[in-house]
Amino acid sequence: MVVKYGLGTLAMLFSMHSMAADLRVAVSANFKPVLEHLAEQFKKQTGHKVSIASASTGVLYNQIMHGAPFDLFFSADQTRPLELEKKGKVLPDSRKTYAIGRLVLWDRNTDPKKPFTLDQLKDWKGKLAMANPKTAPYGFAAEQTLENLGLWQNYQGRLVQGANIQQTWQFVASGNVDVGLVALSQLSGEALKRISYVPDTLYDPIRQDMVVLKSTQNSKEARAFAAFVLSESSQNYMAEHGYHSPIK
Repeated sequence: MVVKYGLGTLAMLFSMHSMAADLRVAVSANFKPVLEHLAEQFKKQTGHKVSIASASTGVLYNQIMHGAPFDLFFSADQTRPLELEKKGKVLPDSRKTYAIGRLVLWDRNTDPKKPFTLDQLKDWKGKLAMANPKTAPYGFAAEQTLENLGLWQNYQGRLVQGANIQQTWQFVASGNVDVGLVALSQLSGEALKRISYVPDTLYDPIRQDMVVLKSTQNSKEARAFAAFVLSESSQNYMAEHGYHSPIK
């Protein structure tokens, strides 16, 4: 069941807006644009400002392990939040799946009526952009996709790896690389006519978890923002911007 939080319900979670605490949120690069919108909506309803820092999931995890002062962490995988939980770095019952990511193949120069397909990757002689599989979950999904297509070895020496999925998108958007495996959430408008969806069967589900960090001084507000992200309106917005909802 989708959790519903309206304006009245959220308002009851706080005292006066003049005492509103700012939240510091670490977010994986793929989810930053969506989270920025949700943060604005949350501020309108509660008065609480959300400051966002974005990088690859692996980089953010390392920053948190070294004491970076974040209230919440929105990961692009489940592994790092689970590790933080095991290490006692998160508040009890705060680890939740907030979205399921989707991987697509994008060729910015292809004919919109005949988008570049996964089958064409077998004969493609150019470079392919993807995120670093060691630090970025979308990069790991891209590696799994190429492995399952039997193409991983074929592309060695022709892979252009971004530090995160945002940099991977930039490689293709700028024209430095023609084709890339990117997040569906990064694309809109005409770009959506130039993609091929990567079947979910080719990579493990990109289940993206969030946690409230134990070091937070704003646990009530942080939990309220986490609940807002899981609300019906937020989940609907996320579904419109390239994610599957984890809530049935």
